[in-house]
Amino acid sequence: MPGSSRATVVIAAATVLVSALLILTGTLSQAAIGAGFIPLRVDGAVLPSGLAVAVPLWLTPLTATLIHGGWAHLAFNLLMFVFCGRETERAVGAGGIAILYLVGAYAAAAMQWVFSPASALPMIGASGAISAVVGAYAVLFGKRRTKRMGPVPAHIIHIVWLAAAWIGIQLLIGFAGMGGVTVAIGAHIGGFVAGLVLARPLLGWRYRRA
Repeated sequence: MPGSSRATVVIAAATVLVSALLILTGTLSQAAIGAGFIPLRVDGAVLPSGLAVAVPLWLTPLTATLIHGGWAHLAFNLLMFVFCGRETERAVGAGGIAILYLVGAYAAAAMQWVFSPASALPMIGASGAISAVVGAYAVLFGKRRTKRMGPVPAHIIHIVWLAAAWIGIQLLIGFAGMGGVTVAIGAHIGGFVAGLVLARPLLGWRYRRA
């Protein structure tokens, strides 16, 4: 359906449902260990026994997006996702937004592993996947919403400002200790770069027969 943002709504609703359930039932810590992405597992680290949830390593970049450290963490992430996702989905379609989110989740995990391969801390939250959507949004809508600064094109200014604002918000959440969130800078960079790279190919693919 042209102009629809249904996929964005479905992803947001699923994230809220799972995250809220974990927070309300007090199972957040176990879920973070069992279903969050832990870089050290790539090198063969074994999870503690007795976990209620033990997701295979290859699936954890995706399941981690459904787990948030608290209400503030969840609210800030979903606010940014819905804002950028609705506009981006109207451009690239439901399939495009799903690809952005999926590839963003795995790109975020990969870059976080590059940054901290020996880390035993679980990476949770959808911010890495959302970063891909934010990156695509910056590419697709940058020119019309930002003015150029001297020789620097408007779309580059828009991309830099949006990336800085998004990562800055995440850092503030981490510094404030909201939900005990540790900010995974590598994940944000990985997701954002994936969005920058995929935006125009996904747009071209959707309208290839137009």
